[in-house]
Amino acid sequence: MPEGHIRGSAPAESNTGAELQGHSGPSGRPNSAGRPGSSGKSGLPGQLAASGQPRSQPQPQSQSQSQSKPGSVALRRTGLLVTLILGGLTATPPLAMDMYLPALPEVTTALHTPATTVQLTLTACLAGMALGQLLIGPMSDRWGRRRPLLLGLAVYIVATALCALAPTIETLIAFRLVQGLAGSAGIVIARAVVRDLYDGDAMARFFSTLMLISGVAPVIAPLIGGQILRVTDWRGVFVVLTAIGIALLAVVWAKLPETLAPAERHSGGIGETLHAMRGLLTDRVFMGYTLAGGFAFAALFAYISASPFVIQEIYGASPQTFSLLFGVNSVGLVLVGQINGKILVGRVSLDKVFAVGLSIVAVSATALLLMSLGVFGEVGLAPVAAALFVLMSAMGVTLPNTQALALMRVRHAAGSASALLGTSSFLIGAIASPLVGVAGEDTAVPMAVVQLTATLVAAACFVALCRPWNRRTTVGTSTGTTVEGAES
Repeated sequence: MPEGHIRGSAPAESNTGAELQGHSGPSGRPNSAGRPGSSGKSGLPGQLAASGQPRSQPQPQSQSQSQSKPGSVALRRTGLLVTLILGGLTATPPLAMDMYLPALPEVTTALHTPATTVQLTLTACLAGMALGQLLIGPMSDRWGRRRPLLLGLAVYIVATALCALAPTIETLIAFRLVQGLAGSAGIVIARAVVRDLYDGDAMARFFSTLMLISGVAPVIAPLIGGQILRVTDWRGVFVVLTAIGIALLAVVWAKLPETLAPAERHSGGIGETLHAMRGLLTDRVFMGYTLAGGFAFAALFAYISASPFVIQEIYGASPQTFSLLFGVNSVGLVLVGQINGKILVGRVSLDKVFAVGLSIVAVSATALLLMSLGVFGEVGLAPVAAALFVLMSAMGVTLPNTQALALMRVRHAAGSASALLGTSSFLIGAIASPLVGVAGEDTAVPMAVVQLTATLVAAACFVALCRPWNRRTTVGTSTGTTVEGAES
């Protein structure tokens, strides 16, 4: 069982602000870092008390607490700023991937290289994002969140600027690999910071909020890239990405404090990092949620890879119609994510919501497969678009909840856990994406088969490894604590 997971059948102590900072008084009780209105070393004074899910138990109203109420507005503003920063960190890699897409034909011409070689610039960036998380996640567990994040952003800025200056396709591929490696810091550390700050239902709510921000990035990125190409060439896209990176680095430097206290960091070097990774890999429940989330993400990747061909080549839609449908589906994902965070979390078990989300994805993929095979005869674009909309919308409850459920298993290795979550999702998705084209561009059957298969494998991992009906584990909706009984 991972370190920090609460054992025993007695109710666990709630996670207070003192736990957030890693400090406690002589008796083991939380110090003032956990009280609303007080400030700890991380610079997040009582933030959770203003975020809708306090970690500390409710205290009797006192004069000092009453006097601290006016400061709650400032705390809410701090919480909003941190949310926007973390959203920006998770949105930067999709921007780096998707803003560049409209420029691919121009790169082919400018660098006198085949289109298949230019596609390697996307592969290199994606591979860097996947593998970089395995490096940066454990670094953040050892040295804290700020230093690896600032270093990663700095390297990302330099690599992106060098992409704008790349003289050959080979150097562009190399710089894109470095860009992906460094850019992964934003993804993995953002998740780790959320784990530092939140637990239980509050963490699931926050992931749903992040989806509102990061889910918009893939939609608007190609549009922004297209507008940039109206006034400059493909190198200008990387100039804009460099400017975005500089702005994000400045905001993180000034406004995002350290969230991992020195007492909670790993100091044993590579040996302890490998031990932590081994502990996570042997945690059956954690790996169950990780694999379930990774294969659910593969169904999403299959949609992203195949939908342009399915919608435009098979059903004859225009690029404008495809862009509209893609945007509507993304809006559905974001809206359902907000319903998950605002309504479902705290009222319904996260495991149940996750199971229902997987079931809806499976039903939608089955409908797509039957339509693709001609079981219902000739169908038009509308039924296919409706099935894709339902499938994408269901991801709004599937993806944030599986991340929350996995990270609830850990406390002192959140960076490593976040790295495994991210890397598995990217790698499984990258493997699934090429499979949607194995039968050519004239059939949607491979897309539906990949989506259905990935969803069924996700469900199998969830049932076989997580076993939510056997684990005597409950998540407190008021304190966000995890209490474990007989089986883990």
